[in-house]
Amino acid sequence: MAPRRAAALRDGGGEQSLRAHLIATAERLISERGTAGLTVRAIARAAGVADGVLYNHFADKEELLAHALQARVRAVESALGALPEPGGGTVEGNLRAYLAHGLDLHRAILPAFAGLLGRPEVLARFADLARPGDDWRDRLVGYLRAERDLGRLAPDAPVEPAARMMVGVCHEAILSSLLRSSAAPDTASVPQEEIDAVVAAVLRGIGR
Repeated sequence: MAPRRAAALRDGGGEQSLRAHLIATAERLISERGTAGLTVRAIARAAGVADGVLYNHFADKEELLAHALQARVRAVESALGALPEPGGGTVEGNLRAYLAHGLDLHRAILPAFAGLLGRPEVLARFADLARPGDDWRDRLVGYLRAERDLGRLAPDAPVEPAARMMVGVCHEAILSSLLRSSAAPDTASVPQEEIDAVVAAVLRGIGR
């Protein structure tokens, strides 16, 4: 028997596959309530399908959650806007934009990942979905390499360690807030002067 189609798809949304509809529904629930306690039944009801329909399109709940988590990260990144292109503006200003973007990204997705700390299988599936060049870290490394090729950084600039330093700042800021209160993480913004200080430290190591 063919799986029952969701009302949202029957009523004019036919161009969207049921699989995509389920991922979008799960992503919306993650954005509204996080991942902690998110059940198959809740996703199915929100999607307008029977519980068992999910298993016609995904091997298990973990696969669906991994795809929904990926969709959540992409939605947040899209809302944050475009990152600077190599060769435009100043390297210092661009690195500030990259670091601010990374901090905002990590802060926005923290609630989703915090609810999965006890679900390593979901996080492993999420990691398997990543493609080189897709995420913010890969784009940061690509940007630094391009600026080095353009001569706007030192010719022997160690761009990978510089990127790890900036990524580490994001992780430290968000992890610290999570450890202070795992029930309700503090997601306050990092002061601009701290962003400026990190960028200045990075440029001392890779600038011309």
